Amino acid sequence: MPHRTLMSANAIVARVDPLAPVLIAGPTASGKSALALAIAEQQGGVIVNADASQVYDCWRLISARPSEKEEMLAPHTLYGHVAADVLYSVGHWLREVSLVLAQADRPIIVGGTGLYFMALTQGLADVPAIPDAVRKAARCMSLDQMIATLDPETRQRIDLNNPMRVQRAWQVLTSTGRGLADWQDSTPPPLLPLNSCTAIAVDADKDWLNARIIRRFDQMLDQGALTEVEAVRPSYDPDLPAHRAIGVPELMGYLEGTTTLETARDNAIISTRQYAKRQRTWLRKNTGDWLKYTPQADS
Repeated sequence: MPHRTLMSANAIVARVDPLAPVLIAGPTASGKSALALAIAEQQGGVIVNADASQVYDCWRLISARPSEKEEMLAPHTLYGHVAADVLYSVGHWLREVSLVLAQADRPIIVGGTGLYFMALTQGLADVPAIPDAVRKAARCMSLDQMIATLDPETRQRIDLNNPMRVQRAWQVLTSTGRGLADWQDSTPPPLLPLNSCTAIAVDADKDWLNARIIRRFDQMLDQGALTEVEAVRPSYDPDLPAHRAIGVPELMGYLEGTTTLETARDNAIISTRQYAKRQRTWLRKNTGDWLKYTPQADS
């Protein structure tokens, strides 16, 4: 296992250029938002969401969005501003971030969606909108079926264990006749190159993080996450990205009487751990030159 140098949030803040934009990427429950808030309070800046679930207006607790109290301590944007029935993509997010970069005083972009950071710092292929018929066809296919039809270059580049990434690649190939890798190779320049900002990767220990995930989900339940999920039950649609947020299908199962609350809790924690594992894998592969923050020093 690689050696970790423990570093407090204050030590990280001291190494951050107070004039440059900041990127903070890390796994779920690792303390990313707390670090962003510490930087904003000490140096100023606008905290910008880079988490695909936290954009939706129906999820404050279940997506672990910053609390109202935290939002009062520093400016926040792109949190909870999208309706649950909207198909919000990385392209939508990038366009909104471009407006923030043009208007805001020093953005502090924080989240756990690696695709957002890649699009921001490496550019995003200008792929045409996917027709509804293709989206519907993808829902009827298995992961293996979609993978089998992908072009070799795309198969090598994407995470084949990530159903959303595979589905997206299949949709692009089916609707355009060009593989996603081919589109990526013709990508325009990035909106925010890494050399123009301070990029921080949260390097969280697995066991420490797993314990945090359990504590946080129990806190969500104590604070009313079940009520939050109950509120969307009349319009629940498992095909909507918003309604696939971790914890929602599991708690919905309890509300619909197909499982116990204890089982729903355990399944949600397992799903969160699996997601955190994928995030940590992405971080290891894509943030080698980023400043590393190991949050155990603050625990």
